[in-house]
Amino acid sequence: MKWYQLDVESIEQKLFVTANRGLTDKQVGERRKQYGMNVLEEEKTTSKWLIFLKQFQDFMVLVLLAATLIAGLLGEYIDAIAIMVIVLVNGFIGYFQEQKAEKSLAKLKELSAPIATVLREGEWIKVPSSEVVVGDVVRVTSGDRIPADVRVAKSNSLETEESALTGESLPVMKHATSIRKDHLDPQDQVNMAFMGTLVTRGTGIGIVVGTGMNTVMGQIASLMVKTKKMITPLEHKLAELGKILIVVALALTALVVVVGVYQGHQLYEMFLAGVSLAVAAIPEGLPAIVTVALSLGVQRMIKKKAIVRKLSAVETLGCASVICSDKTGTMTENQMTVKEVYINGEHLYVTGDGYDIRGDFFLDKRKLDSNFPNLKSMMLYGMLCNHAQLKVKKGKYFVDGDPTDGALLVAARKIGIQPTNDNYRIVEEIPFDSDRKRMSVIIEDENNRRFVITKGAPDVLLPRTSFYMDENGRKLLKSADKRNIEGAINNMASKALRTIAIGIKPISNRDTFESALLEKDLTFIGLYGMIDPPRREVKSAIAECREAGIKTVMITGDHEKTARAIATHLQLLPENGLVLNGYQLNQMSSSELSDIIDRVYVFARVTPEHKLKIVKAFQEKGHIVAMTGDGVNDAPAIKASDIGVAMGRSGTDVTKEASSLILMDDNFATIKSAINEGRNIYENIRKFIRYLLASNVGEILVMLFAMLLALPLPLVPVQILWVNLVTDGLPAMALGLDKPEEDVMKRAPRSPKEGIFARGLGFKIVSRGILIGIVTLIAFMMSYQNNPDNLIYGQTVAFTTLVMAQLIHVFDCRSEKSVFARNPFENIYLVLAVLSSLLLLLVVIYFEPLQPIFHTTFLGIRDWMFIIVLSSLPTVLFGFTKK
Repeated sequence: MKWYQLDVESIEQKLFVTANRGLTDKQVGERRKQYGMNVLEEEKTTSKWLIFLKQFQDFMVLVLLAATLIAGLLGEYIDAIAIMVIVLVNGFIGYFQEQKAEKSLAKLKELSAPIATVLREGEWIKVPSSEVVVGDVVRVTSGDRIPADVRVAKSNSLETEESALTGESLPVMKHATSIRKDHLDPQDQVNMAFMGTLVTRGTGIGIVVGTGMNTVMGQIASLMVKTKKMITPLEHKLAELGKILIVVALALTALVVVVGVYQGHQLYEMFLAGVSLAVAAIPEGLPAIVTVALSLGVQRMIKKKAIVRKLSAVETLGCASVICSDKTGTMTENQMTVKEVYINGEHLYVTGDGYDIRGDFFLDKRKLDSNFPNLKSMMLYGMLCNHAQLKVKKGKYFVDGDPTDGALLVAARKIGIQPTNDNYRIVEEIPFDSDRKRMSVIIEDENNRRFVITKGAPDVLLPRTSFYMDENGRKLLKSADKRNIEGAINNMASKALRTIAIGIKPISNRDTFESALLEKDLTFIGLYGMIDPPRREVKSAIAECREAGIKTVMITGDHEKTARAIATHLQLLPENGLVLNGYQLNQMSSSELSDIIDRVYVFARVTPEHKLKIVKAFQEKGHIVAMTGDGVNDAPAIKASDIGVAMGRSGTDVTKEASSLILMDDNFATIKSAINEGRNIYENIRKFIRYLLASNVGEILVMLFAMLLALPLPLVPVQILWVNLVTDGLPAMALGLDKPEEDVMKRAPRSPKEGIFARGLGFKIVSRGILIGIVTLIAFMMSYQNNPDNLIYGQTVAFTTLVMAQLIHVFDCRSEKSVFARNPFENIYLVLAVLSSLLLLLVVIYFEPLQPIFHTTFLGIRDWMFIIVLSSLPTVLFGFTKK
């Protein structure tokens, strides 16, 4: 049997302990040897050197290192040094990112209570929570963290806040009675208190039944150790591109060497030419430019209230097809709010969400004031029978205490009742507990008259009620009146509103304070209907995601009825959409869940294991999954998802460390902005890959054709490297700043299987590259033939034509359609980058100390006119087509 199924006496016998004596020192020592310390185990850490060396396993990096080695052996030291600098910079960036990525378990450990109060050999003592053992009797009070998993033995209005662990939005009342049910999830085990959760109310004594990794918190820690981080689509595509480029580079090198030797050239000369082609085939600046483009996207996201912890995360979110979102605190305010009041037989509706005291009461469309019969009295009674306090911090209200009590305080403020009222004094209080399900206070007014206010669950309060209040005063409660009240309760429940009834009873100064006598023959005043309301901006954000082809799924630890109501209100749940709860998930195999997962929109009463199962089921169906959340219970699923999104304000440190993206404003709508940004970043990456590879194809072809035609080399390796690293680099980075095209959020998410060259990109690269190669070769042949004794002149003309063709071509890369589809001055950074590259080109050509290094010479005006005409042809010829 499970611990929650056993009564306290059985647990004492099983653990050889008594609740009034505790363990002996000998027992403590034996159990520490048996169970270990009460701490969470950490994953074995990888040495910093290994993490650093791992950054150089990428295909692209290996190709660059090979090119560096060959260039160095052949004496091309400038090439070798330039490539090595880029490789090292990227290695350090990856290293520092990875160093920060795996701190989740350390943060989990911080959630454990630092000190615990335990009973040992009949004395209450304080010990570090790490020294608590199974069988220890512990005492907790309001404000304490539970030090281990505890079976409650005594409860005095004990409530714990478990939202970070289970997703429950309300504190859970704890009792000591055994529960004779099988397979209950933690959120339903109301006689258990769990490690790391917070006591919000009351006191309690319990017996420790689980420590360290054998706690619910430990199970989550274990899930996080076992869960592997998914490789992002961008990382996958760039790895594929690296493989393609290494094959192309090796094939070209071999081809040139064979063809050259066959034509009678020396092996050394041909090997140098082959290396030049290999350098031309590989866009050395691509890893750096991708990193810069992602970094610039990160900076834009910070302005939109999102912090990106992993660079590729923004791009990955851009191709998300499913967002699995936690409800509490993400889609909702995580602030209980009174939305309806039943009074005088009427349903009143209350505006305003959360703890903002601005709001009004309406009867149909009529706005009410404090003169509406009994309304002010009901709000006053709710404020007096209350433990919470409404406080202000940085201009915003928050509740110190129970969220339900806080909701009543806010409702009272909306009608104009101030929290300080010297006309009333609390004489006695009968506290709320899980058995009574009600709370009462005896109030004495300024005229020394006393009355009882009782609030609690309607099904508990109504049997103790003999009268009711309407606009004409107090009346006897008849069966028909009771049915009307029960109808109002059911009406509110159907909307997933939590109902609280409130009643009063005048008493004399001589009456006893015995609860059985005080809490009977009450006068029913009314009902509060409250809910944790959805955030105002979430509905439109979900609608925009739907238009973008992205499915939003709600995952919550709350009850199914509440989850369904919120999902319906947000228009997240379509008519044929399914709602599954934790019990149903337990009955399903992974394959059964996978079969229906695309029809499910809401998951209720779920555990951390369920969330992980849900994320994996979507991934198995080929979806790119974004998982949002704020609690410890969300952390394993966030880590397993393609992109984890944590809440910055309400999120635990554990969740933030496991995530890739943190929303500083806890606003679901910010995810929509991130998706827009992510899609644009991917399109911008495609743009500069198109630009860089088309340029490289041109370089390859001009070299290859020249060799096949038995011409001298039109470009030397240092010129190729200059083009790849310097001249190409600035415009490519500027493409990363391009604004999104108008329809970016109206396209369906791209398939994760989509290749980097999909949607015609491969044709654009090859066709433009061929033309760039041809015009460069024509420029070289004509200038060389006109001046065969000056090879450097021909190489300078070819070099300049290649650069100019690329700088003109970059504007064609801004649109999927045509160079004329977008205003070239829309991206001022690109204009400035092109001008800068042009200036650098002029420096290389006309600055004499650099001419010997870069094999250049002076060019005249006629040369420039010839070059500009030729270099414009590739862009102009294709400018009138959509391909």
